[in-house]
Amino acid sequence: MLKTTIIGASGYTGAELALMVHKHPELTLTGLYVSANSLDAGKSIAELHGKLAGIISHSVEPLKDPAEVAKQSDVVFLATAHEVSHDLAPIFLAEGCQVFDLSGAFRVKKEGFYDEFYGFAHQHEAWLDNSVYGLAEWNAEGIKQSQLIAVPGCYPTASQLAIKPLLDEALVDTNQWPVINATSGVSGAGRKASMTNSFCEVSLQAYGVFNHRHQPEIASHLGTDVIFTPHLGNFKRGILATITMKLKAGVTEAQIADAFTSAYQKKPAVRLTESTLPTLKNVENTPFCDIGWKVQGEHIIVVSAIDNLLKGASSQAMQCVNIHYGFPELTALV
Repeated sequence: MLKTTIIGASGYTGAELALMVHKHPELTLTGLYVSANSLDAGKSIAELHGKLAGIISHSVEPLKDPAEVAKQSDVVFLATAHEVSHDLAPIFLAEGCQVFDLSGAFRVKKEGFYDEFYGFAHQHEAWLDNSVYGLAEWNAEGIKQSQLIAVPGCYPTASQLAIKPLLDEALVDTNQWPVINATSGVSGAGRKASMTNSFCEVSLQAYGVFNHRHQPEIASHLGTDVIFTPHLGNFKRGILATITMKLKAGVTEAQIADAFTSAYQKKPAVRLTESTLPTLKNVENTPFCDIGWKVQGEHIIVVSAIDNLLKGASSQAMQCVNIHYGFPELTALV
């Protein structure tokens, strides 16, 4: 059994991870931690997340000595803020832990990226260079081999899974940038209460127009520029991404269907709905990404739906665990 620790356990994704670890036949939950000054420190995880009552009895402990915690861990999930993961990951890696980081701290290998989009200078270039981007359906070989997996964000996951098959088969005219309009539920803003994610205040709105940090993440890993506009919706969980692309001249609907089928026929966490466009209700509380599309003339609209807390975060992290260790890919997820 792999001794498994979750840092940042009191948040939404931390709670989802705790439940998955509990269900996993090859993992055992050895510790749940939050920052030493967190108001959640010392409380039981079931007190913070009532759905875990009667299932997980662990308390959430303050993280005082990461190196000591590392000595008692085989697998570490970092469900922490970007700057916190940046500082903690090297400590756990130095002790030989297998690290799955759900923050953005090790996702993008581009000079000046962290200064511009995250507000800090990256101090661990060697680990950044040796991390693997954990887009499970596309980077399995790297995930199997790397000690540090940088799990993608929710918007990049929904967007890239919808676009990559067509780019991979060179079916897209990239002179016209793919246009991504994606809407997330308010749980994407985290558990801490604020005016931003209060249901009484949230109205469907665009934000981060032309300057959201996920745009360069998506563009970097796709290898092509995109226009990305995120929206906040007044619902709890899920992401729906609607993506418009121009096809190369002569591309047929059969080629498009073949591209998606070839990419995902052996990928159990992606479900192709084809002409029946995905809805959020079908992916809520599941580890799946549903993808459907419509073609008219030289343009295609691809719609992608995920649960932002699961396929967009915790279940993708667990998918990466399963890939890394050779377990069935959806173990503990369905």
